[in-house]
Amino acid sequence: MSNCDQFQEMYEAYALGALDPSEHAALEAHLATGCPQCTKAVAEARWVVSQLAYTANDAYPSDMLKGRLMQTVRAEAQSAKSGRGGAGAHGRATPYWMAAGIAALLLITIYSAWNAHRMQEELQASNERIAARMGEERTRSQQKIAAMEEQVAEMRRENAILTDPTAVKITLMPQKIQAPQLVAMWQEKNGIVLTGQKVPMPTGNHVLQLWLIPKAAGAKPMPSVTLRPDANGKLVMVVAHPPEDVHDIKALAITEEPEGGSLQPTGAIRWVGAMT
Repeated sequence: MSNCDQFQEMYEAYALGALDPSEHAALEAHLATGCPQCTKAVAEARWVVSQLAYTANDAYPSDMLKGRLMQTVRAEAQSAKSGRGGAGAHGRATPYWMAAGIAALLLITIYSAWNAHRMQEELQASNERIAARMGEERTRSQQKIAAMEEQVAEMRRENAILTDPTAVKITLMPQKIQAPQLVAMWQEKNGIVLTGQKVPMPTGNHVLQLWLIPKAAGAKPMPSVTLRPDANGKLVMVVAHPPEDVHDIKALAITEEPEGGSLQPTGAIRWVGAMT
């Protein structure tokens, strides 16, 4: 047996201050020699003891472990009363093996509390991630539904205008450009539908802008929507709420304007059509 073997079961009791004076002095003398194995073991035991202050209140050792510890304590007490063992290993108030068992028990409690806390944090983080994904999915679904409802409403409005025999038809003729004519249908209740085929794309970042020309003398053109044909040159635009009554407008015109539109025409008229 090496010189260190006799101290192996004393480290935790030493860290707890539970060794009897003779064993405490023996271990102190051994540590004074600079033994690296025992020095390291005592440091580890002290770390275990230092963690006892962080023991969680809601974590407890198992009933089986507590029962075994109590049986050992009772057996030790009965042995002490019977006078067996003299003043040796059983003569001190707190045997080092019992202190080591208490330290191990508390270490298990510390680990259980830490593990339960870690699992609780992971569960909470997982629930938060799931809730965030569900919130994002719900928002996207709501946006899709709103866009579909808007498309349906626009299609119904467009259909109501185009099928109303009382709607005013305006033919917009191209001005100094090679392009087909455009057709606008204006119904007082639902607004204007502007359509065209093979419409040339505006240059650069420009857009086509619709203007309402009032009948009143000296009145300025009123800006309306901006639009672009699709890749095939198809153009369909619904103006749901024109700013003026159909009877107060004498013509519709379209110019090419910078992206975002203009408050007053800045480009040449590309199409124009008088009200009939």
